[in-house]
Amino acid sequence: MTAHDHHANNHGDHSHGDHSHGDASGGCSGHAPKTEDLASAQGDDVSECLVMPGTPVIKSQAEEAGLYRDYQGQRYWFCCAACGPLFDSDPDRYANAA
Repeated sequence: MTAHDHHANNHGDHSHGDHSHGDASGGCSGHAPKTEDLASAQGDDVSECLVMPGTPVIKSQAEEAGLYRDYQGQRYWFCCAACGPLFDSDPDRYANAA
């Protein structure tokens, strides 16, 4: 199952089609950091996107790109610009999955 298939299947109540990222909100970073970036990242700088479970996120890169949210005293990082609004629509769903 690809990341896009996985994502579309996990958001049955969200009407966002195929999770297209070519919009004006900044697009997608490919749903995963580059292999070489991930290999060189420190363990504590790597997280998982809660909206797309299983997709690694390099926290420092996500923060530079504004791909994070602070919610109830906890920071959550995302793999792409489309995941932030999905998190915003139901933060408890994703925060409780962490």
